[in-house]
Amino acid sequence: MSQYKYYFRPAYKSEELLLDFFDGAENESFVSDFLNAISELNPKMIDILDLWMNDEVVMTYDSEVGKFTLSKDIWGFGFIMAENNQDGLKQINSILEKTEIFEKVEVDFERYK
Repeated sequence: MSQYKYYFRPAYKSEELLLDFFDGAENESFVSDFLNAISELNPKMIDILDLWMNDEVVMTYDSEVGKFTLSKDIWGFGFIMAENNQDGLKQINSILEKTEIFEKVEVDFERYK
């Protein structure tokens, strides 16, 4: 059974894709579970911002497939974004699709236009 559910979808009014974790990102272990799942990419944190006004933490990573950002808030949402690295994001998605604790839920791209 999966612990985390996500969409691989476009950002609102954008062509840029992102990973949108809508179930499970509130778990204390979300970040470590995500990093363990993609460990073959050797993610290394290079920056962290605590946006306390938005109750959000934004972590920037470098990896073997390039840079990406993990954003997590207190409402249980998590996002993985890679504005100039869509290929890297697609590789992260294909790794998550093969793990048991992450479940990709199909979504209609038209909803985000």
